[in-house]
Amino acid sequence: MTRHIVDSARRIAPLAWPVLVGQLSVVAFATVDTVLVARHASLDLAALAVGAAAYVTIFIGLMGVVLAVSPIAGQLFGAGRLAEAGHQLHQAVWIALALSVVGCTLLVFPEPFLALGKVSAELEPRVRGYLLALAFALPAALIFSAFRGFNTAVSRPKAVMALQLGGLLLKIPLSIALVSGVPALGVPALGVVGCGIATAIAMWLQLMAAVLLLRRDPFYLRFALHSRGLHAPDLKALRTQLRLGVPMGLSIAIEVSGFSMMAVFIARLGASTVAGHQIATNVISLLFMLPLAIANAASTLVAQRVGARDLPDARRIGWHGVLIGVSIALVMAGLLFMLRERIVGWYTQDPLVIAAALPLLAWAALFHTADAAQAIAAFVLRAWRIATVPVLILAASLWGVGLGGGTVLAFDLLGVTPPALRGAPGYWAASTAGITLAALALCAFLAWVLRRQRVGPQGG
Repeated sequence: MTRHIVDSARRIAPLAWPVLVGQLSVVAFATVDTVLVARHASLDLAALAVGAAAYVTIFIGLMGVVLAVSPIAGQLFGAGRLAEAGHQLHQAVWIALALSVVGCTLLVFPEPFLALGKVSAELEPRVRGYLLALAFALPAALIFSAFRGFNTAVSRPKAVMALQLGGLLLKIPLSIALVSGVPALGVPALGVVGCGIATAIAMWLQLMAAVLLLRRDPFYLRFALHSRGLHAPDLKALRTQLRLGVPMGLSIAIEVSGFSMMAVFIARLGASTVAGHQIATNVISLLFMLPLAIANAASTLVAQRVGARDLPDARRIGWHGVLIGVSIALVMAGLLFMLRERIVGWYTQDPLVIAAALPLLAWAALFHTADAAQAIAAFVLRAWRIATVPVLILAASLWGVGLGGGTVLAFDLLGVTPPALRGAPGYWAASTAGITLAALALCAFLAWVLRRQRVGPQGG
């Protein structure tokens, strides 16, 4: 058994580490913004927390739909049907463009998020300005997601990693200049709005580089990507992607919103509290990149083996991915708990924000292990084109137990919440319980699917 797991780890690692580096560069976008804005003004940091929660909820859910291209193209790639795999990328671009209209509308008119968070008059213009800038970034980000999903499917994550690192290198100086200003050049200090503008510029330049790579790199010739320009919409291919992508997007949206929407509700508790939550959110997002990389790699290998009709290997690599990811997550969670005071000190020296963040990082250490398990299990299920049941599991666990239970605890709606769990810690405690329930249910469902999976992929 151990020998088989080691063999699986050797196969997962070459695909996982470029995804890890690339995703860390993506999260570093938010990390750079959090650090710069935390040192600029606490009001801007609170606005960043609310605005980022709204953007992430919108973008991640829509991105999940676009990323249906990955398991579909992965199975086609494993079956040697390369031109069909390339055709799926073109259809994913059409889906990204259509979803951009929806997403940009929500970002330009963010009233639902402002109302949910009961955003103060001081924060509202900052949040609106930040989200308006991100509305310009969203189309580029979604189209790049199609590029990322396709490259993951064909075992070429290093190309995505290089472009994501390039985007980060552009983002850092732009954010520094626009957040704090450059008086010598006549650039004003824009605070949190500057973060959004820097992200928009970096994302469009990153997408332009991706298009150039697709046109110039001989690797992509085999996929017939350039025949007829952008392929016309193909209703059959679009339906195939949307049949998988919509539940994938819902699953990811539920997962992210169950977590990120805490910031919207926590905003009611004051700027220092939501700023502490933003720090904890950023730390847990950074840690999550490792299990996410393992999930992507395991899912890619599973999809390819399904396409090649090697179902025993597909089952084996999928389950081993879960075991490997959870083992690493346990180690990372222990390190987070032991080093939480030092970690918060890297973000801020404000004593009120530090006091708000420290208890949340203790919960984050527990949250991380369960988050790793549920994410990898969900990704492996998607490789088998199974995405509907995870939606139901995540909705009940993360919205019902997490957000619902968190609201009851944080605001002491039943009059029995202990003082230590009132406010932001109540949300984190309930979310930890919810994500743990989701992890147990998804892993149990995956085990059941793998036992029954004998003749090929099934929908569900």
